[in-house]
Amino acid sequence: MLGTILNLFGRSPFAPLQSHMEKVSNCVHLIESLFKEIEKKDYEAAEKIAEKISENEHQADMTKNDIRNHLPKSLYLPIDRSHLLEILNLQDNIADAAEDAAVLTTLKPLEILPEFQNEFNEFLEKNIKTFDGARLIIKEMHELLESSFGGIEAEKVRAMVDDVAFKEHEVDLIQRKLLKKTYLAEENISHSSFYLWQKIFESLAAISNLSENLANRVRMTLELK
Repeated sequence: MLGTILNLFGRSPFAPLQSHMEKVSNCVHLIESLFKEIEKKDYEAAEKIAEKISENEHQADMTKNDIRNHLPKSLYLPIDRSHLLEILNLQDNIADAAEDAAVLTTLKPLEILPEFQNEFNEFLEKNIKTFDGARLIIKEMHELLESSFGGIEAEKVRAMVDDVAFKEHEVDLIQRKLLKKTYLAEENISHSSFYLWQKIFESLAAISNLSENLANRVRMTLELK
């Protein structure tokens, strides 16, 4: 792994961040498949996907640690070393949030009630789209470097950051509707399931919240240039 990380730094100081982000993406995008299995009440299949999400989170964590441990101190970095590590940490927190949601679904068989199924599907989809927006920003980091963090490329990234922020706001609005529908269905759901769904909503919402924080961290890097 050390050789791989050093080779990535040789290509671009942002290549390790991008490599780590792809592992985070593996965690986030499996969430959709996980809840499809729960919707079908195939709890055995859902548990296998949850295990895969945990495995991917572990791979992301190992990559994060390798980057932290082997970030060459002598390497010239176009951004402050602490900012790069902060971006890395935010990415890793997204993988943690995806794993948290996955683990919660394995605690007991859950049912996605018809009363809130539409809102939940919309909520899940928008969280993933918000993450994908942040992922695209990380993919643009090399192009930002090529343009010396200025010009048209910087404006493009600022617009992408604004889009992530807007999507995260949409997630907040959908979450409010989802919570209302869940409370209205309270009589049709056990107390333990009701509490578990609240925790799952929080973990999923953390994906978009952290994605917005990540996008804003990149914007702050631009403003410091």
